[in-house]
Amino acid sequence: MFKKILACLDGSKLAEQILPYAGEQALRFESQLVLLHVLAPTDLPPAAGIGVGELMRKQAQAEAKFKAYLEQLAERLLREYDLRVESAVERGTVGETVINYATRNSVELIVIATHGEGGLKRLLFGSVVDSVLRNSDIPVLVIRPAA
Repeated sequence: MFKKILACLDGSKLAEQILPYAGEQALRFESQLVLLHVLAPTDLPPAAGIGVGELMRKQAQAEAKFKAYLEQLAERLLREYDLRVESAVERGTVGETVINYATRNSVELIVIATHGEGGLKRLLFGSVVDSVLRNSDIPVLVIRPAA
């Protein structure tokens, strides 16, 4: 049913709790699993006070850090589930980038964690999950991890 499943990770242990669900779905449907991290503008170093070369170096370091993190998770999933796993790091606004990546890469299911933020924090920063749910034509499996 799902040939390619996208698991969205933000580097937190809470988000990693989606991996057993994504792994089981991929196993059940013999799917390829893609681990995605989006480098949001807030994840990147501020540009003020540093030159373009230094900024590019810091951005490349941030990207390499998350690529290594995703590769470790991919190796673990390969051992645990014997799945076809790949990983990707993209830059941009998280919700929009998740949807664009999924669309460009023929993803058929998006798996994402909700952090259960509410109140003022949600009002100020919005919800990535809300954005993906409202704007994606692709089915979305939302997992609320244990605290």
